[in-house]
Amino acid sequence: MPTVGGFHKGTGKAYPGKLTPFVFLTCAVAAMGGLIFGYDVGISGGVTSMAPFLKKFFPSMYEKVALDKSTSQYCKFESETLTLFTSSLYLAALAASLVASTVTRKFGRKLSMLFGGLLFCAGSIINGAAEAVWMLILGRMLLGFGIGFANQSVPLYLSEMAPHKCRGALNIGFQLSITIGILVANMLNYSFAQIKGGWGWRLSLGSAVVPALIVTVGSLALLDTPNSLIERGQHDAAKTRLKRIRGVNNVAEEFNDLVAASEASKLVEHPWRNLMQRKYRPHLAMAILIPFFQQFSGINVIVFYAPVLFQTIGFKSDASLISAVITGGVNVFATSVSIYGVDKWGRRFLFLVGGAQMLICQIVVATCIGVKFGVDGYPGELPKWYAVVVVLFICVYVAGFAWSWGPLGWLVPSEIFPLEIRSAAQSINVSVNMLFTFIIAQIFLSMLCHIKFGLFLFFAFFVLVMSFYIYFFLPETKGIPIEEMFERHNTIEVSSILRSFAEKTAEDNFQAGALS
Repeated sequence: MPTVGGFHKGTGKAYPGKLTPFVFLTCAVAAMGGLIFGYDVGISGGVTSMAPFLKKFFPSMYEKVALDKSTSQYCKFESETLTLFTSSLYLAALAASLVASTVTRKFGRKLSMLFGGLLFCAGSIINGAAEAVWMLILGRMLLGFGIGFANQSVPLYLSEMAPHKCRGALNIGFQLSITIGILVANMLNYSFAQIKGGWGWRLSLGSAVVPALIVTVGSLALLDTPNSLIERGQHDAAKTRLKRIRGVNNVAEEFNDLVAASEASKLVEHPWRNLMQRKYRPHLAMAILIPFFQQFSGINVIVFYAPVLFQTIGFKSDASLISAVITGGVNVFATSVSIYGVDKWGRRFLFLVGGAQMLICQIVVATCIGVKFGVDGYPGELPKWYAVVVVLFICVYVAGFAWSWGPLGWLVPSEIFPLEIRSAAQSINVSVNMLFTFIIAQIFLSMLCHIKFGLFLFFAFFVLVMSFYIYFFLPETKGIPIEEMFERHNTIEVSSILRSFAEKTAEDNFQAGALS
C-alpha cells in the first residue's frame, strides 16, 4: 500500500490499556466543541433565506429575491455583503487558530476550549440582539474566534486521550458533534421561520449560546491530557492520569515514550520554523493539502447555502429549509457509520470510497440542473420527480463526504504530527481549513451566478484530484500509537507507480546527459 516519507503504516507498539468509561465520557464532552462549529455552519444558510432577515439587513437583496422576476435563478442571491456576513467568521477563525496554537501548547488543551466557548457565547448574544449589519459582522467575528480556539484544541485532545486502537472512532466524535450541530440548526431554522412577526431569525442566531454554554461548562469539567501535563513538566500527575485513562497500572512503556517525545519537543525552540525541516515535509504537506481538498470538495456549498441552493433550483422557502433538514440528518447518520468503520476498515478505504461517491453525485446533480435550467436560469415549472432526484443525489453526496473527508479531514492531520510540532502543525491545519472555507463562502454565490451548473463540475474536478492524492501519498495510520507515528516509522517509501516513474525519469536524464 502506498506510503509517504516521514511515517509508515507499520504495526506500532501494543500499549496495554482499554477504552474506559471515564475516557469515553471525557471524549464525548470534549467532542461537544464541534457543536459550536456545526450550529453556526447550519444556522447562517438558514437565516439568509428568511425574508424578514433579508428585509431588515439586506433590503436590496430582499427585493431581488422576492420581487424581481427578471433575474436569473442562478444570480438571485449574489451579494458581496451577504457573503461577508457568512464568511467573516472563517477569517476570524483563521486568525484565532494561530494564537490558539501557543495557548494550547503552554496552558493546555482544556483552557483553549474554555476560551473558545466564552468567545462563542459573546458572539451569539451580539448576533441575536443585532440591529445593524456591523453588529452581525462583529458577532460573527467573535464566533469565529471561538471556533478557531475550539477547532485547534479539540482534535488534539481527542487524539491524545484515546487508546490507539479506537483513536479514530473517538476523534470522529468531533465531526459527529459538528453534524449534530448542523442538523439542530436546520431544524430550528425551519421552526423559527414559522413564527409570526418576522423575528424568528433572532432566535436562530441567539440560540447559538446554548452549544456555547455546553462547551464552556464542559471544558471546566475536563482533565488535561497526559501529553499536555508532561509538556508542562507535571510528570507525576501525568503518570497518574495515564493510569486512570488506560484503566491499568502497567503504563510504564507508554509513559516513557510520552516523556521521551516531550523531551525531544523541548529541544525545539521554534516549532514553526521546525515545520520547514525536510523530515517534516510530508506532515506539512498533509497539514496543508488535506484541509484544502476538504473545502474544495464542495461540501460547504451544500452545508452553508443548502436553503439558498434549494431555493435557487426551484424549491419554495419552507421546502428548501426542510430539504436542508433532510441532508443534515443524512450527515449525522453517515458520520456515525464512519465512527463504526474508521478503525476497522482504515482511513484510506473511507477516503477513496467517499471520494468516488461524491464524484459521481456531483456529475449527476450538474447534469440535472444543466438540463432543466440551462444557462439562462429560467426553468419554468419544476416537477416533483425532479426535486426528488436532486435531493436524493445531494443526500448521497453528503453521505459520501460525511464518512470520509468530513471526519478524516480532522482526524488524520491531528494524529500524524510528533509532539514537538503538533500544536503548530494543527494550527496550520485549522488555518488552511478556515482560509479556504472563507474563500469558498465568499465567492460561491458569485461563482454560481457566472459558472451556473458548471460549479458542481468545478468541485467534481477537485474531488478527482484529491482521490488520486490519497491513493498515492497517504499511508494507513489505523492502529498506530500517536507517539509512535513518526519515531518508529521514519522511513521514506513511495508507491510502485511513483517509484517506476522516478526510476524512468532518472534513466532518461542519464541518457540525455550521456548524449550531450
